[in-house]
Amino acid sequence: MRKFLFDKVLSNKTMPNWIILLCDLFIVAFATFLAVLFRINFKNPAKFYDTDLVIIFGTILAVRCISYLIFRPHTRLLRYTGTRDLMLFFWLHLFGSIFFCLLNLLFLIFTKCYIIPFSIVLLEFIVSTFIVIFYRLFVRSIYWEYSTSARRTYNVLIYGAGFFGVTTERSISRESNGKYKVVGFIDEDPQKIGKRIGKQTIYGNDELQEIIEKKEVNFVIIAINNISNEKRNAITDTCLQYNAKTLLVPPMERWINGELSFKQIKKIKIEELLERDPIKLNDTQIQKDVFDKTILVTGAAGSIGSEIVRQLLKYDFKQLIMIDNSESPMYYLELDLQEQKSDAKRYEAYLGDICDAEFMEEIFKKHKPNIVYHAAAYKHVPLMERNPMQAVRVNVKGSKILADLSIQYGVSKFIMVSTDKAVNPTNVMGASKRIAEIYVQSLGKENPQCKFITTRFGNVLGSNGSIIPLFRQQIEKGGPVTITHPEVTRYFMTIPEACDLVLHAGAMGNGGEIYIFDMGESVKILDLAKKMISLSGLVLGKDIQIVFTKLRPGEKLFEELLATKENTVETKNKKIKIAKVREYDFNEILTKIEDLISLINCNNNMEIVKQMKNLVPEFKSQNSIYKTLDETDTDE
Repeated sequence: MRKFLFDKVLSNKTMPNWIILLCDLFIVAFATFLAVLFRINFKNPAKFYDTDLVIIFGTILAVRCISYLIFRPHTRLLRYTGTRDLMLFFWLHLFGSIFFCLLNLLFLIFTKCYIIPFSIVLLEFIVSTFIVIFYRLFVRSIYWEYSTSARRTYNVLIYGAGFFGVTTERSISRESNGKYKVVGFIDEDPQKIGKRIGKQTIYGNDELQEIIEKKEVNFVIIAINNISNEKRNAITDTCLQYNAKTLLVPPMERWINGELSFKQIKKIKIEELLERDPIKLNDTQIQKDVFDKTILVTGAAGSIGSEIVRQLLKYDFKQLIMIDNSESPMYYLELDLQEQKSDAKRYEAYLGDICDAEFMEEIFKKHKPNIVYHAAAYKHVPLMERNPMQAVRVNVKGSKILADLSIQYGVSKFIMVSTDKAVNPTNVMGASKRIAEIYVQSLGKENPQCKFITTRFGNVLGSNGSIIPLFRQQIEKGGPVTITHPEVTRYFMTIPEACDLVLHAGAMGNGGEIYIFDMGESVKILDLAKKMISLSGLVLGKDIQIVFTKLRPGEKLFEELLATKENTVETKNKKIKIAKVREYDFNEILTKIEDLISLINCNNNMEIVKQMKNLVPEFKSQNSIYKTLDETDTDE
């Protein structure tokens, strides 16, 4: 019997429906037997004739059997018995008992006697309903108890013994079906350390490593509201040392109807580990700057441009003009704005090329923007190294067209999005952006009525074509993960951070400034890849490999935010600084840039890059065919 119970009830096999039906009918028969005994007070069995007992048992069993066959409760899996299953039995038995009462009344009218005494009807209903419900709940609990002990369970340590931690523990107990077992809590509050929540002890933060190792912890769930990024990174690094995965409880506003669901507890993403604590910036200053203004955003459907658009929607501007040459991203941006229920009259989207001077002039003539956020650019280093003509056309000529139109049509502020690759450029893309910086800065010096402002920052997390989505894609495919060089490092910031810099620079700037952002510490790309692999639950060297492909043409080993001859000036916010850069004579620069633009259609990449190096003497190519131009200059 024990073997049968284990094989049929506790294993993943399902018990035949006819056996469950027989068990239910046996319970009904047993309940009827008990009801009869209660009816005669366990003293006088002779009170009923055999025929009476046959009628009572036969009628009750027949009615119950027919109702079971019609509504088929025996076809439902016992291990997944739920409230609906139990309510089904309750109503089946209740209506069956009501039928017995009606049958009694009918017999009373015609035969002056009961077919089943009312007391037996009531007692059978109570006993049979209780036993059949208890039996199903018992089988379900035994199944989950034995099945979870037979399969692997995962030990969970909850970091945080406050409201979030207790809620997380309850969510795990309620929803994980025993697959996850809480083995303790970690908290930094000395008054909580050593106390217990339920059966589990609260340990101190200094015991984290010991508890992970001692209790063989598989998951550490961070259950603290507004935990600092520094603390979150430290916990994750400790967990990775012991192959324990780190999970994060979402903010309370994301809980479903105010309750935390176990399914909402998510894995930590590498982007979250690279984030810094939020910087408090002055939104009032931005509101004052953009109030009742017509704003033009180029590259509006790109990673940076679209975030600038979304952040601007918080403010009371007059109208927002969005321009991009990519159809699908612009379509999805408009859908996103519609979902946010933004007033369609406040924005207008155009498909077009910023290098099309006639098209852009029509936009300026029609809308007369007060502020321009210029985020349109070609940004991928290897592609631009192979296509200098396009880098100059978009990044230099396109920027010049926009800057010139801004002067012509009375724009008050022009904010250009630049890059740290413009500092001591080693590639065509960085040099093209530096030339654009030089032009708008020189133009602004000649035309102080329009404030030309530049912002520089490093790699943006999650932007189109950035390294993290590439690594994630390679990991999902099983590798290998490709890195150009084991020592390469990069600065990172989030898209919202980058756009905060752009908006605040626009509000703070008086014209001519190049704003740079405190990027924190540079990140070694090899360490980044290793951490992403570990966070994915894979083992480097066993499940996946890292392959070094050597530096690409124009790629730097280390990135800079300031050139060697530059210095910085502090602003009111310690995280934002102004770079002091060399100033150029506008007429001289104008001639050289026009000469450069005239080379676009000559189909001579060497000549184009040579002219770029003439404009930007610090432009020294690396790992590129254009390095020969630097050697020629040296010889001369």
